[in-house]
Amino acid sequence: MPGPLDGLKVLDLSRFIAGPHCGMMLGDLGADVVKVERPRRGDDTRALEPHVEGESLYFMVFNRNKRSITLNFRDPRAHGLLREMVKQADVLIENFRPGTMEKMGCGWEDLHAVNPRLIMARISGYGQQGSMAAEPCFDGIAQATSGLMEITGDPDGPPTMGGTFLVDYATALYASIGILAAVEHRHKTGKGQMVDASLMGSAVSMLVTAIPEQAMLGRAMSRVGNRDRYSAPAQTFRAADGVWLHMVAGNDAHFPRLTRIMKRPDLLEDPRFATLEARMRNIPAIEAVVGDWIAGLPADEVVALLRQAELPAARIATLPDLLANPYMREARQIVETQHPKAGTVTTHGLTVRLSDTPGEIRHPAPMLGQHTDEVLGEWLGMTPADVGALRDDGTV
Repeated sequence: MPGPLDGLKVLDLSRFIAGPHCGMMLGDLGADVVKVERPRRGDDTRALEPHVEGESLYFMVFNRNKRSITLNFRDPRAHGLLREMVKQADVLIENFRPGTMEKMGCGWEDLHAVNPRLIMARISGYGQQGSMAAEPCFDGIAQATSGLMEITGDPDGPPTMGGTFLVDYATALYASIGILAAVEHRHKTGKGQMVDASLMGSAVSMLVTAIPEQAMLGRAMSRVGNRDRYSAPAQTFRAADGVWLHMVAGNDAHFPRLTRIMKRPDLLEDPRFATLEARMRNIPAIEAVVGDWIAGLPADEVVALLRQAELPAARIATLPDLLANPYMREARQIVETQHPKAGTVTTHGLTVRLSDTPGEIRHPAPMLGQHTDEVLGEWLGMTPADVGALRDDGTV
C-alpha cells in the first residue's frame, strides 16, 4: 500500500544524524528519498563502527527507505547536475555549514529560481543567519550551549548529556514538521519555501519552564537526577532483588492509591505528605519512606502492585531486556530488515502509523551509489552510457 507521502520526491544531501533521520521519516511515510553522497567515501557515518560485513550499523539506522547516488561536489559539473535534479524535486534536505550551498551556486535563491515549488529544508547548529551561524555544532555542543546539559544529571554530579542524541532527533522532527507544513502551504499557493531548523532552537525548546523561571523569577533550574520536577514521589528505586524500577505516584490522585497498596494510611494524615505542595517541600522524606517499602519486595511484585493500582511503573530495562520483550515485536517497535551485505538487521520500526496509509520499510539502507544509474535515468533521462561517462570523469 502506498504511504501518505507517495509521489513526493526528496533529495537528501545531509550527513550524520539530524538530516538523515528527517529524510528517513519522510521515506518511511512513502516519499521517494534520494540520498546524495560523495563518491568513494559517502556519508561520514558509513565509516563509523560497528560494522557488519563492512557496512556501518550506524549508517543503516538513519538511512533506510532511501536510494543512494553519488555526486562529486568538488566538480562544478556536479553542481549543474544537482540543479537539474532540483527541477524534478519537491523537497531538498541539507545540513552543510551555512554558506556552503551558496558557494556551490545552490543556495536558496538559486534553487528557488530553478524550481519555485521546491521546499528546501536547511538544518544547522545555530540557524542560517546571525553571529553564530558559521560556528560548528553537534548534539553535545547544543546540549551544552543551550543549558540542557546543565539541568541533566544527579544533583551532586557533573552536567550530563542525554543517553542518546536527543537534540539531533528533535531537530529531525522539527524539520519534518516544517517540511510537511510547507507542503500543505504549497498545495494552497503553488509556492515552495525554505524551512530553517537548528540544533540550538531544538535544544532550547526542550528546556520546559527553565527559561521563564530564570527570566521572571530569577530561579535557576537545577539537576534533579531521576526525580520528577513537579510531583513526588516519582523516582527510581532499587527493589529487594537488586533490580531498579521507576514509579510515578506524585499527584494528589495517585498518592492515595500508593498509600493503600503500601498499607500506610497514616501517610495521608502526615502534614508533610498530605498534599502535593507539602510533598514537594519534603521530597527526601517521602522518597525515603517509599524507598524502604520497595527495598523490602522483589521488583516484579512492586511493579505488579503499582500497576494493579493503575500507577505508572516499570523495571529499568537493559538492552537485552528490551530485545526479549515480546511487546516490542508485537507492536512492531522492533523489526528485522534484510540488507544486501549485512543480512538480517534488527532495528526500530515505524514510530508514526496512519490508519489508511501506514507507511512501511520498503527497502534497507542503500549501498553507496547503488542507485546512481537508476535515479539519473528516471529523473534526468540519462542512459547508462551517459552515467558511465560521468563516472569516468569523476563527476559521479
